[in-house]
This record gives sequence, structure tokens and C-alpha cells, in this order.
Amino acid sequence: MSLPWLNVANTKRVGLVSKKFEVLVIGGGPAGSTAASLLARAGMSVKLLERAVFPRYHIGESITTSCRGILDYLGALEKVNSRGYTSKSGALLRWGKEDDWVIDWTQQFGPDMRSWQVERADFDHVLLEHAKESGVDVVEGARVKKVLFEGDRAIGAEWVAPETGEIVTTHADFVLDASGRAGLIGAQHLDNRQPHEIFRNVAIWGYWDGGELLPNSPKGGINVVSSDDGWYWVIPLSGDRFSVGFVTHKTNFGERRKEFGSIEDMLLAMIAESPTVKGLVASGTFQGKARVEQDFSYVADRFCGDGYFLMGDAACFLDPLLSTGVHLAMYSGLLTAASISGMAHGDVTPTEAQSFYETLFRNAYVRLFTLVSGFYQKHAGKDRYFALANSLARDETVSEETADVAFGEIISGGTDLREAADISGKASESIDQVIVEQKQQKSPVRELLDAAAEAQERARLAAGQQERLTPDTAIDTNDLYDVGNGFYLLMEPRLGVGKVNADA
Repeated sequence: MSLPWLNVANTKRVGLVSKKFEVLVIGGGPAGSTAASLLARAGMSVKLLERAVFPRYHIGESITTSCRGILDYLGALEKVNSRGYTSKSGALLRWGKEDDWVIDWTQQFGPDMRSWQVERADFDHVLLEHAKESGVDVVEGARVKKVLFEGDRAIGAEWVAPETGEIVTTHADFVLDASGRAGLIGAQHLDNRQPHEIFRNVAIWGYWDGGELLPNSPKGGINVVSSDDGWYWVIPLSGDRFSVGFVTHKTNFGERRKEFGSIEDMLLAMIAESPTVKGLVASGTFQGKARVEQDFSYVADRFCGDGYFLMGDAACFLDPLLSTGVHLAMYSGLLTAASISGMAHGDVTPTEAQSFYETLFRNAYVRLFTLVSGFYQKHAGKDRYFALANSLARDETVSEETADVAFGEIISGGTDLREAADISGKASESIDQVIVEQKQQKSPVRELLDAAAEAQERARLAAGQQERLTPDTAIDTNDLYDVGNGFYLLMEPRLGVGKVNADA
């Protein structure tokens, strides 16, 4: 399997933009910092408004290796490497009734395929500081009141200055919404988010000093352990510190919560109910504080429009089972910056740039959504998960015998970057078509899709919604977007958008 995106990074991009846009970024997490840094380095005028003052706590500590490639392209890889995070080379899953199975990226793809288990407060701070060094005007402690529109076009935002409390109006050619699950444009202005009933989950977690991973775990890899009511994560952080959590449906969480006087008591009880996880933390000491967060999954009807782009959690949120949140954030930041740079250079029209962004980002989300949906059918077994991944990866070099490689590439984030840079135009083929084809066949993948539909139906009925779902609506076709546009991500000699037809 070819991984050219590992080798494009940190070269000098030549030729600044022919048109200098004013760009306003709302949110300084990985999505906002990535897009802001790239655009500033391309010669744009970029202002970033962040509500918090960094460093600030955030969950989502297990990072995919695709982020390493993007960080290298940003010029921030050495800064992250210097932080001393735990080096991560994959995952071990104790899932359903399967024996333990290991995805080791370094064995599948080579020694450069690795990432980190990070402290997000520190990791995000490094990225935001890098944005400042790249020329971004960053304002921390800035509370954005609303995004301004002129008709259907975003033209700026009103925000509160942190020191004076003054209401400031900033106009821009483009507004990038990286405001996370608050979703200033999608959730608040457009009201265009669609929830996924199958993933109405709650996570409860805490930290242990000391602990261990399961035998045969890849170096620094996450352990994912299923149970009848959900699943656990065990993440080895630096300094012999472990992040340990449990994810379960909100109904189960609500019922179990009544049994305990505190969320700390509940977390410890949940850990004790898993012999596997209990054993992994037996040698450690609970740090004494638990956290709870809803992780309801959703997706916006549109990821971009006139003058705006939704990035990361502002556009979509997916159950954290495969640790893809930071990947989707940084990938969307890269695509956004390429779209705007492509317009500035005349690579594409605004309509074409939106098509490029919508297609690639939405295909990435739907691919991961489909794979995670299949995973929740815990009885299916790894061979069927691999078969599903093989269909979704769309890589001719992968066969049934090596389908685990397709799974490894998808959860590394590499599939999205490979497709984005595909100059053959195949990247514009919709994931929708792959799903439709599989539904027409009597295959293990079809069975997983059918099972996902049944689970989604049960979730709706449990919530008092009587509308019946069929297998064809397990993956909502409204969530799928493709126009066969033939665009691809251009990274050298500069960031932009390539066009297959124009190349020909």
C-alpha cells in the first residue's frame, strides 16, 4: 500500500497567493490552528478568536498517525516530538468474543507510521502557539457572540474583547467555524445538524498513576475493551499515567447513575465490572476525579457555503471508538486551507472549492461512521470488520488476505489523505456508491449494514420514536455527498486544489 502523504511534508511552499484574503477563524483547537497556520504561511491575513485561555483541558488524547503527516507539513512536527508524549504505534482490541487482535502500524506500513498519546491541554497549546509564530493574530479569551451574514454569505463576526468587554465587529472574506460542538454556524445559525440515534452515548473517565497494557499491545498503543453495555479505553500517557474511560448508551448511563452517590463511585464501579480493565489498573492509583461528557454523534447537512467553512466538531462528531476526532479536525483544517488557497491562486471557483471540500471531508466522515457502526455489532467478528474496511478503503492493492491492512490504514487516517491526493480522480467516487453496491450483494458487509440499521431502529424505538428504519436508511443518504468533481488536494509546490480535467 502506497503512503505518499508521509513524504510531502515540511518542504518550502513557493509562490504566495495572487489574492490576499482576510480570514477569520473561530476556535483555536486542532482544526482552527491547522487552517490558520497554513493560511498565514500562504500569505493570508488571518485572525483567530479563541474563547478559552490556553492551555485548557480537553479529552481526545489518542492521536492518529495522519496527524503526524499534517504536523510535518505545518512545520510543527519537531515541536510536538519534543514534548515527550507517549509514542503510539497502533491499538489492541479485546472486542466481542474474539481473541485479542492487534493493529500495529509500524509492522503494516513501516517505522514512520506512529503517533502519540497526548495531554490535549499541552498538545493544543503547542498548535496554537505555532499558529502565532506562523503569523496568525490570535486573541485568547475572546467570546464570539454571533457570526454575521449578508444574505446567505458569512461576512464576519461580533465578539467581546477579553480585556475591555467591548463589542468588536470583524469583517472577513471567509469565516472558519472551528468552535467545536457549540457550532456557531451549523448548530446556532443554520440549525442544520442531524443526530445519529445509534450513538447517543455518554462517556465517564478518569486518570490513574500507574497501570499496564494488555500483553502483545503495540508500543504505546491504546487498548479498547468491549462489554455487554459499551466499551472501555485504556490510554498510556507520559509519566506512567493512564487515561481510563467507559462509553455506554445514555439510557444505561442514566439508570446506573442512580446507584451511586458520586460519579467517582460510578467510574470505579464500572472499572471493577470489567475483569480486564480492573486488572490493568490494579497496580495504579486513581487520581480521585472523574469526568462525564455526552458524546452524541451528529453531522451537519452542509459543511461549507458562501464565505464559510465548518471544521472539526463544528461540522460533525463521531463516537470516539476509533480515536478519529483530532484526525477529522486537522484533516478538515488542511482541506479548508487548500480550498481558500486554491481560490486565491485561481485553481478553482468558489463553487468548485466548496464541492472539493464537501466531497472529501464528508466522505471521510461517512467512511468512519460506517466502520464504527459496523463495530457496534460486536458479534460480527474481526473478519467482517476487515471486510467492511476493505470495501471502504477502495485500494486495489489490498486483497481479502490483507484486509487488516485496509482497517489499519483507515483508523490511522491515511485513507483520507491518500484519497485527497489521488490525482487519478478516483477520490471523487462517492462512499455512497460503495455502500449501495455492498447492499446489493449477499456479503458480510451487507450483513453488518443490515445489523447497523436494526440497532439504529431499536435506539429510535427506545427513545419513543415510532418511525421504522430499513437497511437502506441505516446510513442516511442525505449524509452522503458526491459530484464526481475530479478535484484533488495539491500540496506541492504549494497548497491548493488540483483539477484532473485541467491537468489532462
